[in-house]
Amino acid sequence: MKPKVYITRKLPESIINKIEEVCQVRMWKEENEPVPREVLLHEIEQADGLFCLLTEVIDREVLNAANKLKVIANMAVGYNNIDTEEAAKKDIIVTNTPDVLTETTADLTFALLMSTARRIVESSTYLKEGNWKTWSPMQLSGQDINGAKLGIIGMGRIGKALIERAKGFNMDVSYYNRSRKLDVEEAFNVTFLDKDSLLKESDFICILVPYSPEVHHFIGERELRLMKNSAILINTARGGIVDENALFHALKNEEIWGAGLDVFKEEPVSLENPLLSLPNVTALPHIGSSSEATRLEMADLTAENLIQVLVGKKAITPVNG
Repeated sequence: MKPKVYITRKLPESIINKIEEVCQVRMWKEENEPVPREVLLHEIEQADGLFCLLTEVIDREVLNAANKLKVIANMAVGYNNIDTEEAAKKDIIVTNTPDVLTETTADLTFALLMSTARRIVESSTYLKEGNWKTWSPMQLSGQDINGAKLGIIGMGRIGKALIERAKGFNMDVSYYNRSRKLDVEEAFNVTFLDKDSLLKESDFICILVPYSPEVHHFIGERELRLMKNSAILINTARGGIVDENALFHALKNEEIWGAGLDVFKEEPVSLENPLLSLPNVTALPHIGSSSEATRLEMADLTAENLIQVLVGKKAITPVNG
């Protein structure tokens, strides 16, 4: 008997065919709606493997419902949606998809920085709504990028890729990380700063640190008050790293100039979220890795991880074993 796999979202046919060569597949077939909790709890009972997205909360309740589960293959770099400690106790391998989305996410991060700084979305809306009546000296003026100071919080693969893009704009780059990266400093001529100094000195601050309970609300009221009034905050990591209430008040009161957000504490973000009402916020629906080629690579790696464990081999990119 082939091992049984449950897939929590409709996938491209090529990926499904690949998994079906080795496994029996059941799948939630909606593209734009997450699998209902009760369906997930039912399907997990007989599953040997789970192919899931970051939208699925794989907590103790789900893991306790699993009778045969050997592997959870998460189609994302982050895996804070999974209780990895509980999974390890049950000898369930958890995998993720590092590396394949580095360049694409760095592209999006810098695009969001540019779009926020130059008010691209706001200006496009201004034109399309018929508000462009004349040219005036300070109309929709933004912030310069070339030669500006960029502070990066979290110096991993994406952080290094972002430096390469920033150097093309002659940006003065500094970073904060839990530990210094001397090789990065030497290779890219960047400066390590403590957290407060980076916040005070930077014109742009990009958050790229992985989410964990230790960095929940890492940027809050105190940190936002340290930033320049002209500073822009960019978050393409995870929403919980920033205190959204504090960010809303800082933006509304012009304590900082703007924010570009690809992630939110609650996703999908509600239209009631006050951040969406602000003209100085550029908001995106978590599309950091969303190029066709990259998403296919992510799905393929997730499938490979799933298959490798279920045929008795080692996972390619395990998180917990």
